[in-house]
Amino acid sequence: VQLQASGGGLVQPGGSLRLSCAASGFTFTNYAMAWFRLAPGKEREFVAGITGGGGRIYYEDSVKGRFTISRDNAKNTMYLQIHSLKPEDTAVYYCARASTLGPYYNSYRGDRYYAYWGQGTQVTVSS
Repeated sequence: VQLQASGGGLVQPGGSLRLSCAASGFTFTNYAMAWFRLAPGKEREFVAGITGGGGRIYYEDSVKGRFTISRDNAKNTMYLQIHSLKPEDTAVYYCARASTLGPYYNSYRGDRYYAYWGQGTQVTVSS
């Protein structure tokens, strides 16, 4: 299993970015996926998750309305579109694959529900 996150960068407040996570080594459509972020001095936190077919999506409250998670199963790729970036969004963003093939719930926000992680992509929001 390999997950390759990309698309981060330095952006001014109010700007936008689209992060990508290219997946390989497993049947992509069978697994829920998620984005997490790790900011300096904080614990890694769940940002958004999406079921294998894309039918159910969950967001952390602080990003609702600004972040959009999606996936293209034909391309084995997950995305995170981010608008109205704030300095507090500065973090390393990680993509992750759910551990099991089973149901995917809104409560699956802890690291223990995810078995594989990408290497992270840095997002820095600063003027």
